[in-house]
Parts: sequence; structure tokens; C-alpha cells
Amino acid sequence: MKTRSMVMALLLILTAVPRAQAPRPDADPRIEKIVASISEARLRELLTKLVSFGTRNTLSDQTSPTTGIGAARNWILEEMRRSSEKLRVNFDTHTILPQGRITREVDVRNVMAILPGRSPRRIYVSGHYDSVNIGGQNISNSAAPGAAAGPDRRADVNVEANGANDDGSGTVLTMELARAFAESGIQFDATLVFITWAGEEQGLVGSSAHAEDLKKANVPIEAVFNNDIVGNSIGGNGIRDAESIKVYAVGPEDSPARSLARYIRKSAAVYVPSHKVRLMAREDRVGRGSDQSSFSQNGFPAIVFREANENFERQHGANDRIDGVDFGYLAQNARVNAAGVASLALAPPAPKVTNDRGGNLLSRDPSGYDATMRWAASPGAVAYRIYWRDTWNNDWEHSQTIGNVTQFTMKNVNIDDFVFGVSALGAEGQESLVSAYVSPVRQGTTIKRP
Repeated sequence: MKTRSMVMALLLILTAVPRAQAPRPDADPRIEKIVASISEARLRELLTKLVSFGTRNTLSDQTSPTTGIGAARNWILEEMRRSSEKLRVNFDTHTILPQGRITREVDVRNVMAILPGRSPRRIYVSGHYDSVNIGGQNISNSAAPGAAAGPDRRADVNVEANGANDDGSGTVLTMELARAFAESGIQFDATLVFITWAGEEQGLVGSSAHAEDLKKANVPIEAVFNNDIVGNSIGGNGIRDAESIKVYAVGPEDSPARSLARYIRKSAAVYVPSHKVRLMAREDRVGRGSDQSSFSQNGFPAIVFREANENFERQHGANDRIDGVDFGYLAQNARVNAAGVASLALAPPAPKVTNDRGGNLLSRDPSGYDATMRWAASPGAVAYRIYWRDTWNNDWEHSQTIGNVTQFTMKNVNIDDFVFGVSALGAEGQESLVSAYVSPVRQGTTIKRP
């Protein structure tokens, strides 16, 4: 009987398949340049202007040129246009009827800047620009969001709500990345969309309407990098953490969102090694959420970045001011975003590892005791990399770069013992997301009874 150690030794040999001619370099100078171009000073300048509008409540004044959400969104639109003529900047407008926290009919306008790529597949970077003041938020003893620490001011939609960190930080991060990518001079394979959402504080209204439209139009969305509360480094407990960022990703363990989260951590280790990416195996914080959920619910891979240590007293109230934002920390979080987005946008799309019926293309061929992986060719790929790990582990343990083929067999490897995946490599070494071979949950049988 072959032992497990003998099987693993066999896996590591794999000499029969031609290897790729262009191994991925440790760092791509183009990506290094984008990461280095992120400006802490510009982030500060943008946020200073953003908070000057007093409030950005979705139901606040839409006509004033100086205060309220109307003035704020017009400024974001024009600032995105000024940042680069290469960006296609417009409002993404949805008329919303009264429902939930939307107490009257209102136009919700997301501000969207598109940087066209060679292919229609899209990568999103986002944050929500609306703000709210409900008298403060103290959730230290409750998982439920919105527990008021002071008088509830929901009815007063024009009360001061600077929203410097929630989510001015994610808004200006998105705006700065739009400028950096558009002015990089790089032709990306993926089309990049930089979008700031409205209506998040009223129940993810702006992002939900947008994601529903994308699903109806069958738009290929490869990844969503959502940023919500990413600028404060000192938690309400007084502990400072300016060296890490959390990435939340909905399961199951081999979901596209989890694949994206692993990818972000891997790219950050190359381009922003001083900043730790902490992967969180849940959709978001307990009892709370953000705009990535709008995409997850419509079948698109989406994650959310969150600061390492939140201060709940500086959210949803008058205390969320610009003096609570650490711009050095915010800039580092922007660089982590930039590294992941650029790496993914320069790579080929991830291989498709399912058939037209959704079944995975993993089999026991040819002997019944082998592991054979098949996949559809990815446009622009010159090689592929296979991955495998023990079934109880949640991150890849082994990998093997192979040639420009669409099938690979591991002899005498039981497919029940490992999880398998495959990624695509481009001509310049950039790697796609890993597509895992995941068996769907078996459907139960309805038992007929008298």
C-alpha cells in the first residue's frame, strides 16, 4: 500500500509536463510605480473638501451648490473628470421609491469613472460617499448596528454628518486610485470601474440597484474591491494598529470571494510588504454590512476592506471628523488596493473549471485512481498553474507551473483527499485568480409518504 508521504513525493516530481517559459517575477515595475504614486497629500486634500459639504445624507439637500449630497456628488464627479481625461465619468442614477429608510422618492446617484481595458471583464473599486448622523453609534455591548449613544437624529437629514472615516476614507481612496491608474500610462486587460455609492446608509440602495442592473445585462464582473471605514488607526479601546488591514470575504471556503481575498494578501506581500492583510472568513463584521453584499447577492465576487481596529464612537455621528483619520494609514490601505487591482487587471481572466451545466471538470481519469483537471483556455494565457491542498486546510499548500495546456493529470492521486485549483499566467508573468474545483452541495431526495 502506498503511503501518504509517497503520494506527496510523487506530486512534487511531475516531470512529464512542459513548464512555462516566463515565470512570474517577484515584482512588476509597472505595479510598483502605481503603488508608489499613491499620494497621502492628495488623500488629505480630497477628504478636506469632501467633509466641507456638512452632510452627505442621501435625503439631504440636492440643489445647494455648497452643502448637502447634491453639492458633494457634483464635486466628486468634476474632480474625477479633472483627475484624468482618460476616465469616462458619469452619474449612475436610480429613482428610488419610499421604502425602508428611504422616506420619500429620491434620485440616488452613484458617481462612476470607467477606465476602459482591452477586454469587457470588469474590476470594481468602491466606497460609499453618503454619510449619516444618528447621534453616534455605540455597539460595544451589542452586535446590532445603529444603537444610538445620543438622541436619534434620523429625521433631520440635513444635520451635520461629516462622515470623514465612514466612509469619506473609502471615497477618497477610490478617487485617488482612479487618478493613479488612469495616469499610469498602462493599457490594462480588464476594464476598471471606480465608483462611489450613495444610499449605503439607507440599506445599500445605490449599490443594490447597480448590481441588479449588471446581473440583468450579464456584465462580466471579475472582482469588487469595496472600502468602508479604512482611515482610522486608533480603536475605541485606545489600541493603535497602523500596520494591518482586514479583508472580509463571504464563504464557502473556496468561493470566488475567498479566492479574491487570498489574491489580495499575496499581491500585498510583494508590493506593500510592511502592511499585513488579515483575512476574515465571514462576509462582514457581526451584524453589520456594506456594499460588497449587493454584489455577493447577485453572484459577483466581492470583498470589503475594513480598518484593523474600529472606533465605534466615531461612526454615524458628529464625532466622525477629519481629525480622526490617519492619512499615512489610509495611504497604505490604498496601496494594498492598488497592488491587488493592478495585478489582477494585467493578468488573464481566471480559467473556467465548470461545464455548461455548472459541474466541475475534475475526474478520476484515466485509471479511476488519478486526478485529472480540465479547464477552458483563458484568453491571453501562455501557461497555467495548478494548486492543491489538504481538504481541511483553507489556503493552498502546493503549486506547480505547467505549460499552455487545458488538462493535467496527477497519477495515483485520489481526488477525495485534496482540493484542487488552477490559475492562468500571462506573457509577462501576471497571474489570475485561482479557480477551485468545488462540488455543489448534494440535493436531498424528497421522500414520498402516504
